Amino acid sequence: MAQQLLGLPVAKALTERVASRVKALADQGVVPTLAIVRVGEREDDLAYERGAMKRCDAAGIAVRSFVLPSTCGDAELLDVIGRINEDAGIHGCLLFRPLPRSLDEQAACAALDPAKDVDCMTESSLFGVMANKAVGFPPCTAEACVALLDYYGIELDGASVAVVGRSLVIGKPVSLMLQARNATVTMCHTHTKDLDKVCRAADVLVVAAGHPRTIGAGAVRDGQVVVDVGINWDEQAGKLCGDVAYDEVEPIVAGITPVPRGVGSVTTSVLAKHVVDAAERQLDEGALR
Repeated sequence: MAQQLLGLPVAKALTERVASRVKALADQGVVPTLAIVRVGEREDDLAYERGAMKRCDAAGIAVRSFVLPSTCGDAELLDVIGRINEDAGIHGCLLFRPLPRSLDEQAACAALDPAKDVDCMTESSLFGVMANKAVGFPPCTAEACVALLDYYGIELDGASVAVVGRSLVIGKPVSLMLQARNATVTMCHTHTKDLDKVCRAADVLVVAAGHPRTIGAGAVRDGQVVVDVGINWDEQAGKLCGDVAYDEVEPIVAGITPVPRGVGSVTTSVLAKHVVDAAERQLDEGALR
């Protein structure tokens, strides 16, 4: 039976560390503040917003919500982003995506100040991930994968890692972050030839394919650690499931994240950490002027 790599202990440990840093900032008169920009009333956005607000509250981070109707125009959205950029009391901004098709999502992301981009929405943040530099921030979910592996003591230096998925949200950035930790990474996707063979060769398998049960028993082996980033709704079973066929894979591997209660539980804690990082950077830059 595999060890369950649960997200809650990781999230709790991260939140405790962030809370101590928030207190140190408060002693200097700074209250780390997150702006949440939501367009419309998508249920998944609302659920994540509730989780983010709860996690920020636990860490002592203030949250300001900017809610626009789904019928808003580009000018209205860009005006909100502009006001957030100019407000020195706001340190980070989370813009829920995807935006309604009537809006120019690329322009909205490009308008955000990279210093306040706490979830890798801007090209500058993507460059920061690629160059391993503190420019913007990596995607919260990608960083959550690495934080979870660290918490459970999974050695990354020299490890062979297969990443299934090539999105800019998870697959590509987590691959770069793992390479920065000296892992040898093979990037895969649903068109990879002999995907099962490539996955079996890895010490660590990160699955973010965006398709339920992409990885089954034939793609894993004894001793592996599997991080399942996927979250899908199984109509037949009437419950959430990951991109990994958990019931098939769990009896074989050494460790695996469940869905839910895995990576997703860590993501909002990473978001809170990024807001505090941004507040500390702003404070340091002010001290240098």
